[in-house]
Amino acid sequence: MASLGATEGGTPQGLGPGAAATSFPSVNPVPGPGEAEEDDAEEPAEIHLCVLWNLGHLGIAYYDTSDSIIHFMPDAPDHENLKLLQRVLDEINPQSVVTSAKQDENMTRFLGKLASQQQREPKRPEIIFLPNVDFGLEISKQRLLSGNYTFIPDSMTTTEKIIFLSSIIPFDCLLTVRALGGLLKFLGRRRIGVELEDYNVSIPILGFKKFVLTHLVSIDRDTYSVLQIFKSESHPSVYKVASGLKEGLSLFGILNRCRCKWGEKLLRLWFTRPTCDLEELNSRLDVIQFFLLPQNLDMAQMLHRLLGHIKNVPLILKRMKLSHTKVSDWQVLYKTVYSALGLRDACRSLPQSIPLFRDIAQEFSDDLHHITSLIGKVVDFEGSLAANHFTVLPTIDPEIDEKKRRLVGLPSFLTEVAWKELESLDSRIPSCSVIYIPLIGFLLSIPRLPSMVEASDFEIEGLDFMFLSEEKLHYRSARTKELDALLGDLHCDIRDRETLLMYQLQCQVLVRAAVLTRVLDLASRLDVLLALASAARDYGYSRPRYSPQLLGVRIQNGRMRWGQREGQSHHWTQLLREEHIPQTGLITFMALVGSFVPAEEAEIGAVDAIFTRIHSCESISLGLSTFMIDLNQQVAKAVNNATEQSLVLIDEFGKGTNTVDGLALLAAVLRHWLSLGPTCPHVFVATNFLSLIQLQLLPQGPLVQYLTMETCEDGNDLVFFYRVCEGVANASHASHTAAQARVPDKLISRGKEVSDLIRGGKPIKPIKDLLKERQMENCQTLVDKFLKLDLEDPNLDLEIFMSQEVLPAATTIL
Repeated sequence: MASLGATEGGTPQGLGPGAAATSFPSVNPVPGPGEAEEDDAEEPAEIHLCVLWNLGHLGIAYYDTSDSIIHFMPDAPDHENLKLLQRVLDEINPQSVVTSAKQDENMTRFLGKLASQQQREPKRPEIIFLPNVDFGLEISKQRLLSGNYTFIPDSMTTTEKIIFLSSIIPFDCLLTVRALGGLLKFLGRRRIGVELEDYNVSIPILGFKKFVLTHLVSIDRDTYSVLQIFKSESHPSVYKVASGLKEGLSLFGILNRCRCKWGEKLLRLWFTRPTCDLEELNSRLDVIQFFLLPQNLDMAQMLHRLLGHIKNVPLILKRMKLSHTKVSDWQVLYKTVYSALGLRDACRSLPQSIPLFRDIAQEFSDDLHHITSLIGKVVDFEGSLAANHFTVLPTIDPEIDEKKRRLVGLPSFLTEVAWKELESLDSRIPSCSVIYIPLIGFLLSIPRLPSMVEASDFEIEGLDFMFLSEEKLHYRSARTKELDALLGDLHCDIRDRETLLMYQLQCQVLVRAAVLTRVLDLASRLDVLLALASAARDYGYSRPRYSPQLLGVRIQNGRMRWGQREGQSHHWTQLLREEHIPQTGLITFMALVGSFVPAEEAEIGAVDAIFTRIHSCESISLGLSTFMIDLNQQVAKAVNNATEQSLVLIDEFGKGTNTVDGLALLAAVLRHWLSLGPTCPHVFVATNFLSLIQLQLLPQGPLVQYLTMETCEDGNDLVFFYRVCEGVANASHASHTAAQARVPDKLISRGKEVSDLIRGGKPIKPIKDLLKERQMENCQTLVDKFLKLDLEDPNLDLEIFMSQEVLPAATTIL
């Protein structure tokens, strides 16, 4: 079997690690007409998680089929109620949770609750117990060290492989090592991703990656919902119903301007992992601020274009590992790596003081040159697409070239052979041809004569009958047998040799899988930050500041909508109070993912969690009232979990029940937090319960500050300034709001009258004019009934008529 041989004209000397990379071709990598685009159809991603809990610490590892990477979290302390584990489950939503059958009470209780709870989204995972022996420390180490990993070169010795893996996997974290070993055992037993492959095909593992949940800000699902951070809705096109849901009007939908799918995936990950790591946040903001400078706009647009060619590399590498590579995969990989080199060259001209630019400039190594050089000089993209299988360019392999030359000249040569065959055949046979059928060989084909009726009539002396097809008889002759021996199965030979070269090329790419994975990581990060910079430029966002010493947040001139530019007019008639609470939450959230924010200034203090009670998540299926849902799902979480660094946003809590009871419970919750003194969370409350202040239900002190919306009365009109100011609202301004909503003046006046009577403790009397009008209507009704009486009717009973009609009507009139 020949390897990729030496060729002329500057083609590669081989696919070995020592092959020198040539200069990068100055050609356009974009496919020409007729070339295939990337196959974006992906199998649904599955996540399988393995967890161990011992002596107050967790070991967690999971496998993601979307990138074929094992993610692990170094041993981490967790509370007895396993809050950290719950956060991991909420974030990654695994399909299965694997653990040891030997567990303590805390884990047993947690898994029992996980298996039994009625979750709507996401669906509860399958709980899988493996024998405790499968999580042994030594056996887990052996599984890790003996794994078949494509990112480790075959040239490495056993010792070098151990050293290499030790630089990636924390073998000193014993729980994590045991969790990794148990995960590998489960993957091998279930054969995740290779269920239909031969048993000797191993699970594709393209790398190990560490993840941590430290410095993360806790946000529950209700908060994500009420702040409209994500919002899925059905696709309006009937042709795309099967594709599931699309992103609706949401913060994510507005900020997502990513050009590659992995950038979009990273942005979604950042949104699910808001952080209080100031170094990481400022690093993101530095990149955004750089691209907001007017002189860097052209560079940002050029980088954005290049990022559009960064495709799903993990999916291609997975197909290579399973030998399922498609023709389009080579083209997509070539474009991706070519564009990555363009990103590297561009970032080398940018300030190296920004870590992202420095990392791209340094870590996009010459391995990328080597990959593009090999693919560009080996793969015949046009020929591959035309033939629908992998083909190589000319001069790559002399044997392939010779066989292809024979194949090209074969028709004319076979015509000559056919003439010679015809001379030796019966004169009744008018014509013949020599054809080549892959896997069968060369055959002599003659037309079926009218006299050839039975199978015995097909026999011709000197020829071996093979089969009848489309009224043509096919035979082997002495000459066709000579052709088989001389030329062989050209098609199959060429395919076999090209498949061998493709396999060698795949091996060279897979050895460099690590740099391709790093390309995807850094390119997706750049994609996200360019997207956030684009939104900040279009909407006039400002850079937030972080002050660890500050508890809570300070926002100056925050804007109502995410996509509203500064200076745009407002068209809302409701009080800004209704928008201020969500606005505070959204601005804080955006700052905690490293985005610029819709405010003139924003100072974000130490925030470890955001809790909200803004909208009631009502559902008939829950069988709970609105007030009970408020308590159960929202306020209770805040009361039980908020710390002095938590941000709590409450809007109209208590309105779902009796006014007095709701007011009392709101006051009780606020007094509970105020009683905590220095450990009181930072709470924003919006309420129409003016009695909370009028009855002085809250204690006075530095922890309480009253804010209201600035307004001004202009005659009978109320002007809203859409600004928060210190002070207390004396009225709800309901009548002014009703007037702006064009409610009739008569109803507004009556509403004011009733409101004043209630506040003054006076009885509410009916309107006099309305009372007289009703009396006249009742009198007329009574007269009409009396006139309809037939006094001559023998069945008429006047006493009954008087008792049933006249007396009740007279009482109503009086």
